[in-house]
Amino acid sequence: MTLTDRRNRPLQGLRISVTDRCNFRCNYCMPEDVFGTDYRFLARDELLTFEEITRLASLLVERGVRRIRITGGEPLVRRNLDRLVGMLAALPGLQDLSLTTNGSLLPGQAAALAAAGLRRVTVSLDSLDEGVFRSMNGGGAGVADVLRGIEAAVSAGLLPVKVNAVVRRDVNDHTVVDLVRHFRGTGTIVRFIEYMDVGNSNGWSLEEVVPAAEILARISAVFPLEPLEPDHTGEVARRWRLCDGSAEIGVITSVSNPFCASCSRLRLSPEGSLYTCLFAGKGFDLRGLLRQGADDAALGQALDSVWRDRDDQYSRIRSAATTRLPRVEMSHIGG
Repeated sequence: MTLTDRRNRPLQGLRISVTDRCNFRCNYCMPEDVFGTDYRFLARDELLTFEEITRLASLLVERGVRRIRITGGEPLVRRNLDRLVGMLAALPGLQDLSLTTNGSLLPGQAAALAAAGLRRVTVSLDSLDEGVFRSMNGGGAGVADVLRGIEAAVSAGLLPVKVNAVVRRDVNDHTVVDLVRHFRGTGTIVRFIEYMDVGNSNGWSLEEVVPAAEILARISAVFPLEPLEPDHTGEVARRWRLCDGSAEIGVITSVSNPFCASCSRLRLSPEGSLYTCLFAGKGFDLRGLLRQGADDAALGQALDSVWRDRDDQYSRIRSAATTRLPRVEMSHIGG
């Protein structure tokens, strides 16, 4: 079965957030002044169980999903995550299973995740400058901690490792080339993400956005670049390669060059709400259906309806009016 939405976009990807908790406090995602000691995170019984997640994922794979990414919060703070990985990896028809993480907990979990069937990881690392990195992540960990996580992923065969860096003007934009220089020749792919107005808490300002064209210009001034074709349909990163063949990089252009027209993914929150856009204001409650005893036919009908009614194109129409609308936090449904 292939589902298409109101803009004829096929359903192909699913991002599953397994927790709203994180051991970092990145200021563009979970700023400390909002997500402090008094913040109420979801209780355990509010979270979808691994069995509930897998049941929904199975129905969505039947409807065209071929790529699943596990996110958070920080997904590795969820206990026994390798068990969920094994359950998802066994779904017939699934072609790719990956995970996004801050990397700090990978040394203790990478081998078990790979053995369970995880294929790849993406690790967030916004700068190699220790002071800049700690200021951006709220002091959650140092650069060396994340680099050890990347090494553990490589050793476990979770390849290729991708490194994501959110670029903010006058914060870490001066360290962009350092990341390329560090990872060239290693097989690790570095991707630069334009600072986005996700959620309501990060104090986003257009003035802090460094457009992808500027990022590429800075890199190409040191390491000449050539474009690459997309790796798969609906890929969000625009791919480039250093002309000497020593590295691949990517840029994610949600602000300067939106890709709404080809967006093909759903997002499942930790408590079972289904979101059709990273910038959505509300989701569709699936946990209620699950725990009220809905059979697969009823769940499938709900999933079909959510996707077929989808008309989102937030990044394409972003304006002063839309940016004031309430949006789900990125820490709740993953980036």
